[in-house]
Amino acid sequence: MIGALGTLIWRDVRQSYASGGTWLPVIFYLSAATLFPFAVGPDRDLLLQTGGGILWIAALLATLLPLDRLVQPDLDNGLYDQLLVRGITDELIAFARLISHWLAFGPPLLFAALLASGLMGLEGPPLITLLASLAIATPALAGLAVMIAALTAGLKGAGALGGLLLVPLAIPLLIFGAGSLADQSGSALLFLSAVSLLLVAITPFAAGAALRAVRE
Repeated sequence: MIGALGTLIWRDVRQSYASGGTWLPVIFYLSAATLFPFAVGPDRDLLLQTGGGILWIAALLATLLPLDRLVQPDLDNGLYDQLLVRGITDELIAFARLISHWLAFGPPLLFAALLASGLMGLEGPPLITLLASLAIATPALAGLAVMIAALTAGLKGAGALGGLLLVPLAIPLLIFGAGSLADQSGSALLFLSAVSLLLVAITPFAAGAALRAVRE
């Protein structure tokens, strides 16, 4: 069972990088960061005050881009049915998908944030805090993406519906993540860690239940 899950994770990560699906959120993220200084002007103080929040919003929106390829293709080709025959539960399938999606989504997004922060003038402690908050939150964003992809699998207009579901669920991450940039005590990062752990823990069960419901 462990070998099958490892193979599934490696396959998903390899396919994501090879198909270019990994780089679409990165390109979107960098594009949003590039356009923002043009919109607000070259005021360094204004960019420093608002840049971190904009980079967090861009990360949240970038999470929406791969929703349609996380679950639906494997449902259509019967892969999940084959794994169930081997004794792998829906929850384990969802957990493996969470891991593979984070490996394909999290590190590239952090690299993009490092590049984009230069456009906002972020450096020193604010930059470290931004990267730390995104590193904490990317597993939760990946979990939300997998959960919503499973919930909307097989539905018409799944992409738009996924966006409507993701945004309210991700608001706590956005509040504590963006808020950590102005919080000197570090409590915002602690709350962000708690929310991220909760979402990661919920994802396999919620997504697994959704996968069962789709097949039934």
